Amino acid sequence: MTTISSYLLTRMHQAGVGHAFGVPGDYVLDFMDRVVESPIELICTCNELNAGYAADAYGRLGGIGAAVVTYGVGGLSILNAVAGAFAERGPLVLVSGAPHSKMRHRGMLMHHLAGDYHMQLDIFRNVTAAAVMLTDARTAPEQIDRAIAACINEKRPVYIEIPVDLVDQHCTDPDDGPLAVAPTSDSSALCEAVAEAAELLAEADNPAVLVGLEVRRFSLAQQVTDLLEKTGWPFATTINSKTAVTESHPHYLGVYQGGFSHGPAHDTIEQADCLLTLGAWMTDITTGGFTAHLDDSRMIAVNSDKVRIRHHYYDQVALGDFVVALTSALQGVPSDLHAHSPTPYQRPAEFTPAKDAALTVRRFFEALNHWLDDDMIVISDIGDVIFGATELYRPQTETFIAQGYYMSIGYSLPAALGACFARPDRRAIVFVGDGAFQMTPQAISTLMRYGKAPIVVVLNNDGYVIERMIHDGPYNELQMWRYSALAEAFQTDGAAAEGRLVKTEAELAAALKTAADTTDRLVVIEAQVQRTDCTEILARVGQHLRDLAAEH
Repeated sequence: MTTISSYLLTRMHQAGVGHAFGVPGDYVLDFMDRVVESPIELICTCNELNAGYAADAYGRLGGIGAAVVTYGVGGLSILNAVAGAFAERGPLVLVSGAPHSKMRHRGMLMHHLAGDYHMQLDIFRNVTAAAVMLTDARTAPEQIDRAIAACINEKRPVYIEIPVDLVDQHCTDPDDGPLAVAPTSDSSALCEAVAEAAELLAEADNPAVLVGLEVRRFSLAQQVTDLLEKTGWPFATTINSKTAVTESHPHYLGVYQGGFSHGPAHDTIEQADCLLTLGAWMTDITTGGFTAHLDDSRMIAVNSDKVRIRHHYYDQVALGDFVVALTSALQGVPSDLHAHSPTPYQRPAEFTPAKDAALTVRRFFEALNHWLDDDMIVISDIGDVIFGATELYRPQTETFIAQGYYMSIGYSLPAALGACFARPDRRAIVFVGDGAFQMTPQAISTLMRYGKAPIVVVLNNDGYVIERMIHDGPYNELQMWRYSALAEAFQTDGAAAEGRLVKTEAELAAALKTAADTTDRLVVIEAQVQRTDCTEILARVGQHLRDLAAEH
């Protein structure tokens, strides 16, 4: 026999959880004691939203994340982060403490309740692959296994609620069997789908591939690379799948964003006479506000559990099975006949800062693109930085993170915390606007508390420039902070950091060099630009959305 908390933590650890992020509260303190005693390291954040974003990024890079919170005020505070993970298929386990079962049975008005005792469970059922309340030691193991299996198989969050009186109740030991068995494809549907797709692709003169988010979530980079190597087809990615396949690949075109993209990524994808999309979601961000010109009659759309070929649908066909089977079915071409990208996707050969030139957004990203180390993990927030960061050259796989669909500002700083623990071998580089920074600045303190040393680059245009480009008003203004000074403000005797304010190209270049050489502490670089300066893509996005708003 074991205890319910020990069973849960053992299963989480078996699934790949090495760290859990959270905030203490009286309903979860006993469970947190058990976490501290377990192989899982507890990382305490300043608030639950930060814990959720950190667990999300940890899950993206490490396979599965975890967060631990108290009931009501903790559970509802982390809700937005869990919703983002659900929207973008982020695997994480959320454990929430809960009041004593006797209190629930008697309907007593305990603190942190906002309704009845099932309200929080009911809410999380809408943004998780499974949501369970543990009520009986006899059934708890099955509930735990079912929830964690759903997290692994569906790559989405799960919610496990544990009342304080069940933490140390005894239950059966976990067995040695696998936590989850991956769903298998329907063999007949798989064969028919592959045969139809192979025929269309063989007949095409200019086929192309669009690699989507699900390739990353289901760890299919190698299988997709094998397909691309065998066929020589050019390919692009979406924002969410950037670095799913190495960008040094000679067939890589760049990030496709519908009418907002340009060059080979736009032209090759939209002019393909047969487009194979692998795990891609046709959201407004992927399609550039639905400005994409993609013909369904020339498209083979493959997602995690189904395939659409023109107007034919095949259910129960797993993405990984399809890629492997299609690779086997296709006739390969000699490597010297591969159709390489028209323009190799690579970083600029050099960046020469103009000594006294005021910094602009365009030159800011040119400088960063030249400076970035191949092994760094880029974590981009939402806003103008995400449009600039998509153009950064990242030759290593899994070295770019952004919320390219749910797009919750403030994601990047706490996500860097999760990335630092999931991939301690890579230095995290955060790109964040001043508006997004003000959402979650406490993460700087937590990063320093645990000795992490990312480089945080704040693009300061004195307000919400993305909103200004869409519809300006007094609500887009911010209280100006001395962002670079916050590094010093959060310092203690045991945690050092430094900040640099830059306004010119030369100052930025010098600050980046210093930051690269300063590996023992967190560095904040505040880059000031003009209030309405932005990337070309954001300017086009703003105009597009203004035009839509003007339509009747």
